[in-house]
Amino acid sequence: MKNKQARVIAFYLPQFHPVPENNEWWGPGFTEWQSVASAKPLFKGHHQPNIPADLGFYDLRVAETRKLQAEMAKEAGVEGFCYWHYWFGDKKRLLEMPINEVMSSGEPDFPFCFGWANHNWYQKLWDPSGNGDKLLIEQKYLGRKDYEEHFMSTLLPAFKDERYIQVDGKPLFVIYSIDKKKEIKEIIDVWRELALKNGLDGIYFVAVQRGETTDEIKALGFDAMYRLQDYLKTYVNQPYFVKVLQFLKIKLFNSPRRIDYERLSDNLYIDQHYGEDTIPTIIPNYDHSPRSGSKGFVISGSTPQLFADQVSKAIRYLKNKKEDKKILFLVSWNEWGEGNYMEPDRRFGKGYINALRKVIFNEQ
Repeated sequence: MKNKQARVIAFYLPQFHPVPENNEWWGPGFTEWQSVASAKPLFKGHHQPNIPADLGFYDLRVAETRKLQAEMAKEAGVEGFCYWHYWFGDKKRLLEMPINEVMSSGEPDFPFCFGWANHNWYQKLWDPSGNGDKLLIEQKYLGRKDYEEHFMSTLLPAFKDERYIQVDGKPLFVIYSIDKKKEIKEIIDVWRELALKNGLDGIYFVAVQRGETTDEIKALGFDAMYRLQDYLKTYVNQPYFVKVLQFLKIKLFNSPRRIDYERLSDNLYIDQHYGEDTIPTIIPNYDHSPRSGSKGFVISGSTPQLFADQVSKAIRYLKNKKEDKKILFLVSWNEWGEGNYMEPDRRFGKGYINALRKVIFNEQ
């Protein structure tokens, strides 16, 4: 890792460019910037809208933007991006243009891997009003032939790219939803078989852990996992009077659910994170209200210094792990619609980038 205390891999949303489907669902030229720019403060001290600074309201069709993002990530100590990847079955993909350009052009020369966002898209996913549950596109599991097509046409070329991130000599691949356990197990088995047939040493599969035990996840064929339930657990486990107050604010003042950032950081890590099969996450900020208004969820009170403190806590869980597995997942690099980003904004500038760099490189 060469002077780094951790391998930081940042989740990356490839949504910031128009696509025909978004044009059809939301109107011509829609990207999530529309939701970001129109966000409103919903309670005292709520900072909205969050406006991008150095990169502006960028378009991911522009190669220079992708290059600048990679340069900023390097500056922060990030090893690479985990691009969210969308394959809905029968060759149907969405938001694939940025990573296709990255692969075909060889630029930016910056490590990457894939996370398969294998879930249905509903109207409420990117609806600024937070209303509607119309199914826009369904995630389908169509059997072995489709799994083979997915692997051979899309994943194998990426896995063989020299920039692709590896763990134990295997390409790292995240699967977001494991609800369809029978199908997920078959997919993992098929893809491992194809990986070996095509000259790879296998695939390092990572699951998102919600309610499942580690044994249940390992039984599906996963090598590792990262936890999401700790975010919600922090909200649920607040003192009773705080939950009552939150309930009243939601009902009486149309206020979103929220928790304090420091409280989140104090409750984000458990002993399970000491294990090499569990990857700690670090989160700079989170505010879902641009997408869903008062129905959203807000982590309030984040600052670059508090983020640096959280990263320091996470690193403690890596000390006894092998160098290859001293991984932190950064959630996220550019999820602006969820207020969950590292890129410079008008409020803190490069504050979060500088904070991460200082901790990762152990700068005094």
